Amino acid sequence: MAEDTRSQRERMLAGDLYIADDPQLIQESRRAEGLAKEYNESSPLDPAARLRILGELLGSLGAETEIRPPLYCDYGFNLHVGARTFVNYGLFALDVAEIRIGDDVQIGPAVLLLTPTHPLEPGLRREKWEAAEPIAIGDNAWLGGGVIVCPGVSIGENTVVGAGSVVTRDLPAGVLAVGNPARVVRSLSDG
Repeated sequence: MAEDTRSQRERMLAGDLYIADDPQLIQESRRAEGLAKEYNESSPLDPAARLRILGELLGSLGAETEIRPPLYCDYGFNLHVGARTFVNYGLFALDVAEIRIGDDVQIGPAVLLLTPTHPLEPGLRREKWEAAEPIAIGDNAWLGGGVIVCPGVSIGENTVVGAGSVVTRDLPAGVLAVGNPARVVRSLSDG
């Protein structure tokens, strides 16, 4: 088997095991931490400055989107937020893998979007190996306050996740899901 010559960043972005305390990744994480700090301390009276910071921090940001500080992320470049989306205070987006938030999404306060995974084997964890799985949130979804979305989860468009729920598996479009773990309790309609 050929030796893997990819950088730890390339391994991370591919979803493979990588060394979390790699110097390049630490530098990129610190950059994101600095930009997030600047954003979190920015004035709501200067929306142009806030947009500039988010434009520098995030992978992409749709028009007419509002993200209320504080915002926390690992790298920023793996976080993509669609148009007309509203993110309330205190989003934690651990974007080791890609996080895609669609258009017209509403995210309540203190929501956690968690892409990192860790090996079960103690030795690998001690050696700082980890991996990640992407998260996708469909258009017009609504995540209530305190929702936790686990690695590898997709939430369908028009789906509502009740406050405090822990989403461990994919949710289809157009449903209401609640609980820990989140379970579909009913279908939703436009009527």
